[in-house]
Amino acid sequence: MPTQSDKERMRDLAEFYRQQIEKELGAKTYSPKITSREYQEFKQEYMPRHITIYEKLCNLSGKILKIKPDKKKEPDMLENISISHLDITPSGVISFSFLAPIVIILVGSLLSFLLVQSKFFIIFFFIIGISLIKPFGKLPEYIANNWRLKASNQMVLCIFYVVTYMRHTSNLENALEFAADHLAPPLSLDLKKVLWDVETEKYDSIKESLDIYLETWKKWNFEFIESFHLVESSLYEGSEERRLNALDKSLDVILSETYEKMLHYAHNLQSPITMLHMLGIILPILGLVILPLVVSFMEGVEWYHIAALYNVALPVAIYYLGKVVLSRRPTGYGQTDISEENPELKKYKNVIIKLGNIEFLINPIIFSIFIGALLLIIGLSPILLHSVNFMDIGFGAEDASSPCLKKFCLLEYRESPTTGEIRGPYGLGAAILSLAVTLSLGLGIGIFYRLRSKNIIKIRERAKKLELEFASALFQLGNRLGDGLPAEVAFDKVANMMEGTVSGNFFSLVSANIKKLGMGIKQAIFDPVHGALISFPSNLIESSMKVLIQSVKKGPVIAAQALTNVSRYIKEIHSVNERLQDLLADIISSMNSQIKFLTPAIAGIVIGITSMVTTILGKLGTQLQDVTSGSSAAQGAGLIGIFGEGIPTYHFQIIVGLYVVQITYILTILVNGIENGSDKLNEKYELGNNMIRSTVLYCIISLIVMLLFNIIAGQILTTSLGV
Repeated sequence: MPTQSDKERMRDLAEFYRQQIEKELGAKTYSPKITSREYQEFKQEYMPRHITIYEKLCNLSGKILKIKPDKKKEPDMLENISISHLDITPSGVISFSFLAPIVIILVGSLLSFLLVQSKFFIIFFFIIGISLIKPFGKLPEYIANNWRLKASNQMVLCIFYVVTYMRHTSNLENALEFAADHLAPPLSLDLKKVLWDVETEKYDSIKESLDIYLETWKKWNFEFIESFHLVESSLYEGSEERRLNALDKSLDVILSETYEKMLHYAHNLQSPITMLHMLGIILPILGLVILPLVVSFMEGVEWYHIAALYNVALPVAIYYLGKVVLSRRPTGYGQTDISEENPELKKYKNVIIKLGNIEFLINPIIFSIFIGALLLIIGLSPILLHSVNFMDIGFGAEDASSPCLKKFCLLEYRESPTTGEIRGPYGLGAAILSLAVTLSLGLGIGIFYRLRSKNIIKIRERAKKLELEFASALFQLGNRLGDGLPAEVAFDKVANMMEGTVSGNFFSLVSANIKKLGMGIKQAIFDPVHGALISFPSNLIESSMKVLIQSVKKGPVIAAQALTNVSRYIKEIHSVNERLQDLLADIISSMNSQIKFLTPAIAGIVIGITSMVTTILGKLGTQLQDVTSGSSAAQGAGLIGIFGEGIPTYHFQIIVGLYVVQITYILTILVNGIENGSDKLNEKYELGNNMIRSTVLYCIISLIVMLLFNIIAGQILTTSLGV
């Protein structure tokens, strides 16, 4: 094998003769660029759209504002950029981290000044812009961490696929290709990159390329490196027994170390989760309780000031803290999205309507936009009706002091005693209608995610159930093959033994394809039209069957041993997964109760209290106006202003409702990340469920409490003040 220096001399010699040919003939020679089409196309297809936009912005910023990065930090930035497969430079990242906040400060300040003429927002956007410089500079690190989290979800399965393949064929390159074919991105992309680097002669051997790649995981998942080193060592073992022991130990290492790291993580998780609960739920809710009273006695505070704090600054801070908690999650364990592993399943992300033999695929976004837009129009109706000079509608008992001459008004716009501006809507009807704004956002997002994921979740749950049973089925199949039965007969025997189970259905389908359609074993399983795997999309099962097909060629004894070991591996992985679920059960249960009940319930009660306070203060302000009608104008206006101002419940409810939707979204992502890692499929499914459940619960409680507390407020005012 030629050395690296020999290769360099050969390249120099080729370049010399190329230049000579160009000089003599006056024509440029064609020098083909070595690329891996599979890797390049795979990368282009997988990389998210927002990542490519970020790449363009960084490259553009680097041209406009050239800033050199810190020499000490540059190596880490290059490592993060390489891990994330980003086509950017450290200089472009730093330039973007300064240029983007400047644009945010200028544009935000200009728009806010033109719209509301408030110095508050100039200061607000300035603080936001300054605060974003550091996070923008660390975006490659965040993307790399997210990449690591996604890749780490597949590490146990990666080792499983490699070990499973190498038990019957001791070839590392083929084993990596086998694993890459059965894994979803991003780890499959990493493995294809390892193979690509050998193809393009960047490295001399697959072992060198793999070792260089494994170095990127040195700080994050040492057990992954250790497991692969054991796999590599199996290539040099002198006996078959020692080779197989090394392979078995490689899987045991990553399983045991993953469990130990998750154990420590679960023990250290209570403190940051408690802090997040206090900052994201308890303190904001307590602030909302006293906020209406504070605002009533403060001049210049408007609803959009509170919205900027509660709907922008606070959610961003909570989301950042949640990401910090997730960044500490150990790598190596989690679930994957089967629609990424099996592209043919992507059609199930749509709503499927069958008319005869014809299927209509409807994107869930259509239902989401329709329902969201309808509810939004209803929620904004108090503002829209007021803009067309709609005559206010009252309900309840007669009340001469009320603008609509009834105890409760639908809109109730009031003239400010201090500024003379028309403010509102303060009416109970408007406050109730404002709940539709919250529903429009919560239900719109929830319905979209629910419809987008429920079909694939059902398929995955069925596949997981099959995988759980499949270990026993493989063991039975291995025993039948070990008894000397042909594979065709063994499938039929196992199908009869496991009749009525999901695994039994799979084996029955394989057996039926063999008997009725005259297929061979491989065709009966993998046929694109009638194959058994069509109804059972599972990469674990697919890989097990491929091992069977390849090992059968070497004899029934080898096939029996291969299936028995695969069965044992599947049981070990399932056992560790169950233990990990138990570790996190208490924390996950507590956070789910916050999402599904505590947060919407407490927020709904706060809205009821706010509505009662606003009603009482408004009535007191009206009463005080009558009392001070004989006083001087300035004195009367001063007294009236104490009780007559404040934030309408309509605006206040929208702020709180949006905050409930935002905190539900953030906490759901956090819970899913802690429990399942970067499992986007389950994240979308839980987002759909939690958004619908929490939003509806919040609106129901808010409606009931608002009606109840306003009735109480009316009774208090009637009995105490005769209002």
